[in-house]
Amino acid sequence: MGSDLTKTALRNAALAARMAGGCADALAANLTAALAPHGGAVLAGYWPMRGEPDPRPAMAAHDGPVCLPEVVARATPLRFRLWRGEALVPGVFGTSHPPETCPEVSPTVLIVPLAGFDAGLNRLGYGGGFYDRTLAHLRARGPVTAIGLAWAGQQVAPIPVEPTDEPLDLLVTDRGIMARQK
Repeated sequence: MGSDLTKTALRNAALAARMAGGCADALAANLTAALAPHGGAVLAGYWPMRGEPDPRPAMAAHDGPVCLPEVVARATPLRFRLWRGEALVPGVFGTSHPPETCPEVSPTVLIVPLAGFDAGLNRLGYGGGFYDRTLAHLRARGPVTAIGLAWAGQQVAPIPVEPTDEPLDLLVTDRGIMARQK
């Protein structure tokens, strides 16, 4: 119970900091640099909402297929549909995703939205577990690179890590790129 209260307080602080934003040009340049070694890979991005940092400039510069997530149902992994600029359709929780006419694909590199992060590159999500389930599902099938995207101001105190929390491989902010120590 204490961990849930701690995560709620950390999430609230991080989301408030997210609204302050940061340098969008630096963020895009850093994300583009982090994606450069993954040319040709199927990249999952996201459509930003509620103050999330915008990955779209780096997605547009990616040398390979790009897909966007679709929430299928609570407590299930996300589904990904190839996106080539088609108009998006509304999804659940205020999300947007490509229409059903776009084929499903399996990404090997994911830009992961988050509420907050800590110095150990632990990710604090929104509480639904969608990306943790998705990363666990994809990693069970092969190598996957998870790149968290945040404003530098979203860094919080150490986040309590649970067994179901999937680690980030990289974290990109407007101040730089950080890699998880292996």
